[in-house]
Amino acid sequence: MFKFLRNKIGIIGYGNMGSAIGERLKTKYQIYTFDKDKNKTKKLSGIYVTDNILDLLRKVETVILAVKPQDFDSILNEIKNNIEGKLIISIAAGIPTSYLEKILGEVRVVRVMPNLPARVGKGMSCLCKGRFASEEDLDLAEEVFKRVGETLLINENMMDAATAVSGSGPGFFCDLVEGESPDEIKDFSEQYFIPSLNASARSIAFTPIQAKILAEATGGGIVEYLISQHLTPSEVKKQVASPGGTTEAGLEVLLHDIKNLEKAVKAAAKRAEELSKKE
Repeated sequence: MFKFLRNKIGIIGYGNMGSAIGERLKTKYQIYTFDKDKNKTKKLSGIYVTDNILDLLRKVETVILAVKPQDFDSILNEIKNNIEGKLIISIAAGIPTSYLEKILGEVRVVRVMPNLPARVGKGMSCLCKGRFASEEDLDLAEEVFKRVGETLLINENMMDAATAVSGSGPGFFCDLVEGESPDEIKDFSEQYFIPSLNASARSIAFTPIQAKILAEATGGGIVEYLISQHLTPSEVKKQVASPGGTTEAGLEVLLHDIKNLEKAVKAAAKRAEELSKKE
């Protein structure tokens, strides 16, 4: 792929994750974005805001889909006739590459599961590719997401598990450290949370190496996010825990069985599987 094309990236959807990614990428890439809520994009600096999705598609060769699940199908139907030759990167939780290929056709798709600390460059992003994406496509996606933190290539059948560990992990951490000081938060992460999350990741079939990467990046990333953004754990927990989602399922476990992180992660993984959109 030519360098001038590699450097142009479109982001459809500029909410929490879309903006976290865009703000980290804009120093290296030429970023174009579109969001139907104009309030989210009216004060951006260093990022091109397009009038509509088709205008964005005309300008880029790589597209990151960062829209809410309820908007996902309508976006796919809107873009499907205008993406020939483009690389589609989806960060939508619970939507497999096969589902995108079913609607979009033989399109090059890479699926990514990032998490909230991406905003401060301390995220944890798990990646896999679809049937028609090349290794070069996967390399490009990994290069992009290394700008927002740690990356890990996994098989797609482990994406629900990754959602439970690195996606919901920040919410579990914040639930467990409410009311603690910054120093206490750091100590808790190193001494309890990271080792426990490591064991939890291994309990749902991640390898020891994968579990170590996921636990350390998730535990370290959420500490950095809390402290650098001057947010309370309860504020961050609200950002992560959407109603009926994976994090909420795990938090329900912690409510009744505090510090049973492994059980919470398994509950989140089960919920992720239930929410996954099948072919």
